[in-house]
Amino acid sequence: MTTPATKARIDEQARMAEAAMRRGKWFEAERCAHKGLEMARRAEEFALMAEICLTLQEARRQRLQEAFDAKKVVILNQGIVEEMKIQSGCYIVEPPLVGADARRLRLAALRDEISIAVLCREPINQMGLCPIVAIGGTTVRTRIASAKNPAKPTLSWVANALEELGNFAIETVDAGHDLDKQIDDVLAKLDAHPDHEGLHQTLAELCQEAAKGFTRSEQSVDPLEEELIEDDESE
Repeated sequence: MTTPATKARIDEQARMAEAAMRRGKWFEAERCAHKGLEMARRAEEFALMAEICLTLQEARRQRLQEAFDAKKVVILNQGIVEEMKIQSGCYIVEPPLVGADARRLRLAALRDEISIAVLCREPINQMGLCPIVAIGGTTVRTRIASAKNPAKPTLSWVANALEELGNFAIETVDAGHDLDKQIDDVLAKLDAHPDHEGLHQTLAELCQEAAKGFTRSEQSVDPLEEELIEDDESE
């Protein structure tokens, strides 16, 4: 059961995030909301998670909008991303750079409070589709139609690619799992791909459902342990 002190700390993070939003401090709001979300998950305060993740969604939406407002698409295929001079805009990371480089770039931009959108694409396959990937708490990968001019992708192609990657992440959430496991799955996917509004909305809906109460499935019994139980019962 959550102690009053823990709940007060979560509430404080939520208030700080909302205050930062009112001041237009998207990065500060994102940091506070993300910390509050993690605290609420550890405390299994699912109703608070549902509230906080919508603030987090809006902070990230504003940050992403600033990235697209820069109206610039930069293709990265060399260099050490941590040593780059990052400017606001959209970045496409491609081979020989990989998903881990895209993540490092995104985290560096967050640290320096620079609004960017990051997409990692892999070589076009034999079907003419372009694999795109994001890594974090889990890996999200899907294939989409390649840009008409791969050397000069448009802003709309980048936006569509980010949307399709997030949609695929939602589609792969296993509704057969316990609600808390589904929540953790979405949290891991948001860690990989934080710039998708639908993932935040899915998380909020799952948390709202979990807040009503749910029954966890029984832990599976190890076969050896099951044999010992049967032996005990037969004696």
